[in-house]
Amino acid sequence: MPDLQQKIHDLLNTLLRGDDATMRRRCAQVLHPDCAFEMSHPLGRLDGIDAIAEGFYAPLRAALRHVYRRDEIFITGMNRRAEGGQWIAAVTHYVGTFDAAFFGIKPSGRLAFLRAGEFYRVEDRRITQARIILDLPDLMRQAGRDPFGGQLGLEGLFPGPATHDGVLPQTGDGGASLDLVEAMLGDLHVYDPATGGSKGQTGADGYWAEDMMWYGPCGIGSNYRWEGFVKDHRAPFLAAFPDRKGGNHYCRIGDGNFAAVSGWPSMTMTHRGPYLGVAPTGRDLTLRVMDFYRCAGGKIAENWVLLDYMDLMRQMGVDLTARSNALE
Repeated sequence: MPDLQQKIHDLLNTLLRGDDATMRRRCAQVLHPDCAFEMSHPLGRLDGIDAIAEGFYAPLRAALRHVYRRDEIFITGMNRRAEGGQWIAAVTHYVGTFDAAFFGIKPSGRLAFLRAGEFYRVEDRRITQARIILDLPDLMRQAGRDPFGGQLGLEGLFPGPATHDGVLPQTGDGGASLDLVEAMLGDLHVYDPATGGSKGQTGADGYWAEDMMWYGPCGIGSNYRWEGFVKDHRAPFLAAFPDRKGGNHYCRIGDGNFAAVSGWPSMTMTHRGPYLGVAPTGRDLTLRVMDFYRCAGGKIAENWVLLDYMDLMRQMGVDLTARSNALE
């Protein structure tokens, strides 16, 4: 699929350039007429090229002046899950000057990097299906109106891989990378409720490198090493959702030294403890998840995570857009 992967990459990276007619022509080149995009809240599902152009790309172009796409990871592979097929997975930023409201979010008039996680199914040389998570809370934060009032970890943009080879990787064993990630996920699912620990994650024989980096969405932020990951994400999450069950993935692929997995939703859980300032509601919740990994020397070195926190907070009774817009 290398030539097709390059073609789709190039089309996606030029799609937003030029005028509206050019954008629509490129949409027709890269998207199948029956393509469906399932988007994070509040964008929802968009069926067909016209709906995708009007419901996603046109509002994006209107909100982020001179917007362009800046990929950090762009990989492809055969899906190991039952859904099957060829898939592309990407971590990207949509970059532009945030001059107009985007789905109700007040603009800043300043440069913005809207991060996104994207999974595309490819058939007949065009995209037939997509699932996309936009980190809209981080767009609010960049505009100076953080709906969470600060992060558990470090605030900041998602960096690309330390090896600078995440876009169309040319080296590495994608099968081995995904094997490592799947083994880690199998053990991570079971944890000690007293310590939050799971077998096999750390140490000489563990899945994670000692100097692992974990890059999380707005509300969590990024952290360093296993202890940082536990402190800034795992422990607060398990305290709030102690019965969480994950791994319900529709897609798992590996490419070179990279792997990516996603569930829509991936997690089911009950809100039993405070989380990101929201008191426990006792509600049954679901969470859409995208994880992207870089592997090196038989260890996971970096992990980029997109979570649909707009939808999670909606289920918890919180409108993040209204909360952010009320901040001045």
